[in-house]
Amino acid sequence: MMKFKIPQLSLSIFSILLWGVMGIIAIAPFTPPALALDYNKEILIEADFSGRDLTDSSFTKANLRQSNFSNSNLTGVSFFAANLESANLEGTNLTNSTLDSARLIKTNLTNAILEGAFAANAKFDGAIIDGADFTDVLLRPDEQKKLCKVAKGTNPTTGRDTRDTLYCP
Repeated sequence: MMKFKIPQLSLSIFSILLWGVMGIIAIAPFTPPALALDYNKEILIEADFSGRDLTDSSFTKANLRQSNFSNSNLTGVSFFAANLESANLEGTNLTNSTLDSARLIKTNLTNAILEGAFAANAKFDGAIIDGADFTDVLLRPDEQKKLCKVAKGTNPTTGRDTRDTLYCP
């Protein structure tokens, strides 16, 4: 019978590699949380933020005219007094975001989720809100009335009717 001797150095290297692989496998399923970004007072005209996770980021008083946020996670984002005129917010998640004093004129909010957003003093003139979910959104009565005139559709994610979430008559 023949015996093989594995040098101690090779065994140590193999052990270190094995522990490294096991460590990578153990942490691989955990995705690090998105880092909140600060774009306050920035001029970001026609910027492309599509498909991004911008959770808890801040765009306070930013000029975001004609910017693209389509299919982005904007949960908890502050757009306080931001200019979002003609921006694309289609399919975005704006849950618990701050839209107070924001300018959402001609903004595309098709299938957006605005649940729990604070939108007092926000301007929605000419906004496209087909399928948008306004559940528990704080709006001025005159803006709510304006939105009810154009509200239609059902949000594909929440299954809620836009008119129902706006409490339209």
